[in-house]
Amino acid sequence: MTAIFGLASCGSSEHADLQQWMSEQRSQTRPKIQPLPEPTKFTPQTYTQEGAIEPFSSQKLLQALKRDSNQATANAGLIAPELNRRKEPLEAMPLDAVAMVGSMIRQGQPVALVRVDNLLYQVRVGNYLGQNYGRITKISETELSLREIVQDAAGEWTERVANIQLQEGSK
Repeated sequence: MTAIFGLASCGSSEHADLQQWMSEQRSQTRPKIQPLPEPTKFTPQTYTQEGAIEPFSSQKLLQALKRDSNQATANAGLIAPELNRRKEPLEAMPLDAVAMVGSMIRQGQPVALVRVDNLLYQVRVGNYLGQNYGRITKISETELSLREIVQDAAGEWTERVANIQLQEGSK
């Protein structure tokens, strides 16, 4: 309680010198403002592409659409044969569910042994495997190579290579 009375008794008369010093400091302090730089002079340029196609013309738009449709036709050519053929049984399985457990030569052609759900299958070059239209392109003693057709982030069909390594000691 006495502390409250002590603080209340500290009036403005006891600190008048402090108040005076603060007002002097406020009046002497001037902000330092940098002057704005002169604006750069704008010099208009003449349009020199009068004979060229205008960037916003319908002709320019038709050229872009034609280029896009040609690219879509090329991409459709990549996937169209895959859609028109009969699917093989191993195309229903994702590649991570397929394990290569061996290889052999049969009638002069390499054959890979793959295991899916505890069943063994013999696959040859040209057979399909996996859910991305994966066609077997090469079989070696230790690896099986596939060419897959997948969609990229832009929705375009592209080819990629996938490999399945021989699983040694697998059950």
